[in-house]
Amino acid sequence: MGRAFRPSLVLLAVLFFGSGVSALIYQVLWLRLLALVFGVTVHAATTVLASFMAGLALGSALAGRVADRTPVPLRWFGCVEVVVGLLALATYWVLPTLTPWYAALQSSLPDGLWIQTAIRFVGSFAVLLTPTILMGMTLPLMLKASDTGERRSGRIGVLYATNTAGAVLGALLTGYLLIGSVGIAGAFRIAASINVLVGLVALTLSGGADRASSPTFAEPVRARPPFAAVAVFALSGFAALALEVVWFRVLVYFVPATSYAFSTMLAAVLLGLALGSYAATPLLRTPDRLLRRLVWIQFATAIAVPLAATAIASAYRAGWHTTADIHISVVLALPPAFLMGLSYPIGLRLWGGGGSSKAGARESVQATRVGDLNSANLLGGIVGAVVGGFVALPLLGTRAAIICLGGVYALTFVLLLRLTVAPRRTVPLAAAGLLAFTLAAVSVPDMLDVASNRRYPVDERPFWRQEGAQTTVAVRRRADQGVVLYLDGLHQASDLPEMVALHRLIGHLPMALHPDPRRTIVIGLGGGVTPGAVSQHDTTVDVVELSPSVVEAAQWFEHVNYAVTSRSNVRMRVDDGRNFLSSRAGRYDVMTADLIQPEHAGAGHLYSLEYFTLMRRALADGGLALQWIGHRSEVEYKLMLRTFLAAFPHATLWAGGQLLIGSTGPLTIDRAAFECKLAREETRAALQTVGLTDFDALVAQYVAGPDELRAFAGDGPLLSDDRPLLEYFRTLPPGDGRIVDLTGFGGRGAARLVR
Repeated sequence: MGRAFRPSLVLLAVLFFGSGVSALIYQVLWLRLLALVFGVTVHAATTVLASFMAGLALGSALAGRVADRTPVPLRWFGCVEVVVGLLALATYWVLPTLTPWYAALQSSLPDGLWIQTAIRFVGSFAVLLTPTILMGMTLPLMLKASDTGERRSGRIGVLYATNTAGAVLGALLTGYLLIGSVGIAGAFRIAASINVLVGLVALTLSGGADRASSPTFAEPVRARPPFAAVAVFALSGFAALALEVVWFRVLVYFVPATSYAFSTMLAAVLLGLALGSYAATPLLRTPDRLLRRLVWIQFATAIAVPLAATAIASAYRAGWHTTADIHISVVLALPPAFLMGLSYPIGLRLWGGGGSSKAGARESVQATRVGDLNSANLLGGIVGAVVGGFVALPLLGTRAAIICLGGVYALTFVLLLRLTVAPRRTVPLAAAGLLAFTLAAVSVPDMLDVASNRRYPVDERPFWRQEGAQTTVAVRRRADQGVVLYLDGLHQASDLPEMVALHRLIGHLPMALHPDPRRTIVIGLGGGVTPGAVSQHDTTVDVVELSPSVVEAAQWFEHVNYAVTSRSNVRMRVDDGRNFLSSRAGRYDVMTADLIQPEHAGAGHLYSLEYFTLMRRALADGGLALQWIGHRSEVEYKLMLRTFLAAFPHATLWAGGQLLIGSTGPLTIDRAAFECKLAREETRAALQTVGLTDFDALVAQYVAGPDELRAFAGDGPLLSDDRPLLEYFRTLPPGDGRIVDLTGFGGRGAARLVR
């Protein structure tokens, strides 16, 4: 009888590479889709991530027990991959059904962070539970499938590294190509196809593979890994995920906060893990030295975390001023991630491989151990993501957070040191290691100060800042004693006269056009100038702002925002604007928003056809919605205009082409109603600050009507939740870069609006 076919390690690695590609595609897509349901607040994002990783942890623990009992683990792996592909594809249609469910619960339950967090966790966990459990099963199953009972210890490093390399490709493909070019639905189909293909190949190979052997061991194998191993894996997962949160925040201090920047940082972290795991492969062949090596790798990681941050600061102070996100990501995250990747397969080999250092002993992966250790790492990561966003950044700031998280690796160094050397040597070695870490830690500067001193104008000086869970908010004072607001390093508002005039016009224009606006909403507070302008009318104002730190910063703009946060007719709500609107159909007479650049990460949710349709649904009969469009290239301008017209067929263009007004029906302007507004002293004084001194001045703001706009915009693609083309602007067709020219409109037809 011929020998049964055994898949080579290379072939198994190729399959596991494909699995890693699809897994990261799903992760990015799920986080984006669930943000549409639950909002883009840090609380919602962290809850979704926690539910995702909890499923992976459960799957890993379950698979460990399955893999040790199945004769052909490759067959299980193939089945899991096929089912993951089918279920993940189904989530594209299932997840949007959560929106009305969540909106109904929001409107019926009392406000409260813990209540909302629980609802978000249950909802996302219920949908993602099955596919994420199955995804978590793949590592123990594949490691067991590669187990031939031969001395091939390096397979752990090769397989883990290759899977992580696939994740690198998945992150880059999704962030740089797929969402912008084929959309979220297309990306789901591609990822599902990869899963199904990998699964079918694995099932085909498993039909001719040997049944997994149950090797005898030259030394006893524990049913569970030792406590020290579980602790090291959990602490490492905790620090790694918390550091990712902190690194993302540091990144936006130096480069614009685009989706491309975040994709690059994620890819840099994963690349470091993959390279480190590949580098660990030859080390795994000498198991008698692994524990000692792991001790010093953990020490090196503790040192690398603060030194990488110091290197960024030193380079900037020396004159290196780059806007390339890849440079920042590689210097800040790649070295520590490389060491993390180096340690992970070594830990699995030590406590999950069941290997022996004795000559001739057969070695076998103990999948139960691998599953438990991987679960400990994932569960630690869940806690790390929560602590990184909600504790480390708001309470410690980026500098102290980097030091403390490096200190977690120093703790694992001490913990492992006790297992490696004699007790009399533990104390001096631990003391020397902690002293070295302390010296590295004290060199870490304040990263925001380093970035600010080179990124911002030289005539600005730091005045006030707060590193909140949602965003880092900084107020800087100009040489002329004016103030400027920055959110995550990006200019958001200032008290310059031209900036104040534009923000006030965004508030005043729809209020002036509507005959009797009683209920209004402003999405985004910024410096408070836009809602402040709205508050000068006889109306109630709901202001929805993502970050409580922004609300606090508005106090420094009270000289231009009419002290909006303390006015009796204004109600502040810290929430995601789109999420807030989803449960408030037909409530508002006027809707407007602070300026939000469409290229910023996550901003695509506020420029899609679905969002504009939601705006229209939230308007009362006769209501008006203002959308800033600004001055931009013709390709981008027409894309935004075309999308807005699809939701508001009666849209009109105002203020030199910068502002769109959407209406529930054909727009008319009531002269008598506007003159009644002028009769109210507070409103008249506010309108005069933007030149709306009389009815003729209001009509003069008109640029074009819906028929002209449709002819100008022409046919073409629309912005959608599925394809947020402005956020993923690198996939847009190339243009000549010229700002759109609207001189041909000339405001003709304004007289037809007057009644």
